[in-house]
Amino acid sequence: MLRTIEGLDVKGKRVFVRVDYNVPLDENGNIRDDTRIRASLPTLRYLLDRGAALILASHLGRPKGKVVPEMSLRPVARTLENLLARPVKMAPDCTGDEVKSMAKALRPGEVLLLENLRFHSEEEENDPEFAKELAGLADVYVNDAFGTAHRAHASTEGIARYIPAYAGFLMKKEIESLKKLLESPERPFVAVIGGAKVSDKIGVLRNFLDRVDALLIGGGMANTFLLAQGLGVGKSLSEPDFVSVAGEIMAEAAKKGKDLLLPEDLVIAAAPKVGEPPRVVPKDQIPGDMMALDIGPRTRKLFSTKIGQARTVFWNGPMGVFEVEPFRGGTLEIAAAVADVNGFTVVGGGDSVAALEMAGLSSKIGHVSTGGGASLEFLEGKELPGVKILEG
Repeated sequence: MLRTIEGLDVKGKRVFVRVDYNVPLDENGNIRDDTRIRASLPTLRYLLDRGAALILASHLGRPKGKVVPEMSLRPVARTLENLLARPVKMAPDCTGDEVKSMAKALRPGEVLLLENLRFHSEEEENDPEFAKELAGLADVYVNDAFGTAHRAHASTEGIARYIPAYAGFLMKKEIESLKKLLESPERPFVAVIGGAKVSDKIGVLRNFLDRVDALLIGGGMANTFLLAQGLGVGKSLSEPDFVSVAGEIMAEAAKKGKDLLLPEDLVIAAAPKVGEPPRVVPKDQIPGDMMALDIGPRTRKLFSTKIGQARTVFWNGPMGVFEVEPFRGGTLEIAAAVADVNGFTVVGGGDSVAALEMAGLSSKIGHVSTGGGASLEFLEGKELPGVKILEG
């Protein structure tokens, strides 16, 4: 049973909240997408309204234990200040005497954002002393960063060994939504899996074969399945080392009577860039010097029809090179089809979520997951250290 903040008495207490503010920045250090910051607001407002002082902590990027100024959380503090409509103090670090003094001086309703946790290698090493130091800043720990729950780091698992630990509302919603997919989906249940690599999603594909009614595979990973069917994929992204795995998954789907749909036609070009003329070919006619870069119109219709028949849909991963305008049509059509589903829908993965945002369809999705890798590991059936420590 997950311990949550609902009903928790935090009046006059300092609450350490692990948030996921690993947001994309542009070359000027401005935040390009504040979705993850906005996703944390219900938990923060709930705690502030009940008289807590908040100490927020996150990582940003992969500084690998060194101070990298471009990965400072300072831009986040400014954005959060606007969203919360109250001052957000910025700490110079996440540990040390000055940070301790700032935390100790906090009054109810005040907010302190610590500097990037991963400026310290001890964070990813889950160093007990570092975790204890973080715990010493507060009376209570709240984890609302589902996106890092699959990592046993000092701020996601270690700290919870030293002070009372609870799940925030975003963490609770992520777990409940993903559990619903695994344990009690309304049928038909359709999973749409895209993205670049089969190797990243083998566990999810295998675990879903026992649960879904149909599995729709697009994106770069579909090319490996086409190779397993004995087809040529030209210069397309593929993983020849995983052709046998793709073959096993197709055989298992057939044995279990599950629909496994692959692209019937593809948008191809010489390279994934604007200016290269795209054209549509059947899946068995990709020239040796061309690349498959999106699903074609027949496939879009096939996939959209199957999605439209579903009562539960999970979508993770784009249908092509979504970043380049001529090759995003398939992904946008899938986004529209998922948004139209009369049932429960969950979308995860950066490009899938970006497609929803681009099409203005996010509000039509049952749950937009911020989880990324954590969502996939949860759906593989793996135990997440940052979740396990909040149970009991």
